[in-house]
Amino acid sequence: MIIVHGTIPLKSGCREQALDLARTMVEFTRAEDGCISYDFYIALSDPNTLMLFQEWETMEALMAHFQTAHMDDFLQQLPELVEGEITTKRYAVQRVDDEEPVVEEPPPIIH
Repeated sequence: MIIVHGTIPLKSGCREQALDLARTMVEFTRAEDGCISYDFYIALSDPNTLMLFQEWETMEALMAHFQTAHMDDFLQQLPELVEGEITTKRYAVQRVDDEEPVVEEPPPIIH
């Protein structure tokens, strides 16, 4: 699974327009093959910061997302609404089911 987390700092007075843009992205992206979840949130510490959280089944599904028309529209409109640096982090997550944890013995203490 691939997890993407991002922050988008918005210009003052542009939050509602950004939320409308985000709602459109959510609607279209959730219908994509390989999309597990896709949501935007408003940061509690700053109401003019959008937080993005998305989960994808594979890296290929995420890469296909970047080629969609709705992503292109989003990326064309977003710069007008942003003030500051957009940050994103991508994580590859491996699921471990029913496996015993590996416990390593500590090295012996030598006196």
